[in-house]
Amino acid sequence: MGLIGYGVVVVAVLMLPVSYGGIVNWLTVRLQGITGWAAIRSGWVEFAANILMFVPLGCLLSLLARRRWHGTVLALALSVAAEIAQIVIPSRQPSLRDVLGNFSGAAVGAVLAWLLVAWARRRDRRADPGTSLASEAA
Repeated sequence: MGLIGYGVVVVAVLMLPVSYGGIVNWLTVRLQGITGWAAIRSGWVEFAANILMFVPLGCLLSLLARRRWHGTVLALALSVAAEIAQIVIPSRQPSLRDVLGNFSGAAVGAVLAWLLVAWARRRDRRADPGTSLASEAA
């Protein structure tokens, strides 16, 4: 259910014919004020937002796929499809930089999923010391 809700939000952000330039500029000014770093630019804020938006997707898809890179590859395909679709959406501009940010976020999410699975397995082994390697391979 969480994946569906998250998917609806991501599709809305990626596909609505809305320019997010004003939001990004507002956020950039706020971050500059909070940090005191005038070097923060709107392009980097947008790139970071693309990364953050795809971290949950990479994590959730990797957990669902149960394969290391399947979730990341699927997130990459979805990102490319969204950028291609933005060609025909007024006020939207597709960008390879967006695809790179989305892919990076999905990869970070996949790594987090792998770490979560590894932690859970290690915890289960500690809880049940009788677990053998043969039963884990099955």
